[in-house]
Amino acid sequence: MNTLPIDKKVLDKFGPYTLITGILLIVLGMAGIFLPGVMSLGTAIFVAWLLLTGGALWAIHTAKHSPKHIMDWLKPALLFITGGLMLFYPASGVAAVGLLLAIYLLLDAYGSFALAQSIHPAKGWGWMTFNGVLSCLMALLFLIGWPSTSLWLVGLYVGISLLFDGWALVIIGLALRKGKPA
Repeated sequence: MNTLPIDKKVLDKFGPYTLITGILLIVLGMAGIFLPGVMSLGTAIFVAWLLLTGGALWAIHTAKHSPKHIMDWLKPALLFITGGLMLFYPASGVAAVGLLLAIYLLLDAYGSFALAQSIHPAKGWGWMTFNGVLSCLMALLFLIGWPSTSLWLVGLYVGISLLFDGWALVIIGLALRKGKPA
């Protein structure tokens, strides 16, 4: 069996809290799976605050470097307006995030199909095609009942992502505690 050498520098980047972080991500992911509406609203509110923070940072930058140019104020204004609308109307924010996820999934499917076609008949092309089909199906789930499906699908997808991230960190953390390569 051909194994790759372990990069000690990469392993050193994982600290002693890798296992704890993984467990917390698993708990958060499970909460998102069992309470997808709450996770969806939390995601929309988090994105809203990110947009507002980005707007504030752009406004500071614009105020320091080009305060007299009205077009330079457009970006911070749009970030403030978008973030504010998402914060005050989180259900609409969830719908917007859901639509963006559907678009992302469709683009991901296209990329997967293109990659599968380019590597066919090499090993792995089938898995890449399968990934494309799954991405299409998930996008269709969003689009068929949009915007109402976004309220539970966004939270479910975020929860599943956190769950898998958590499991990956737990496995790495356990391997590091035992002194074995991950």
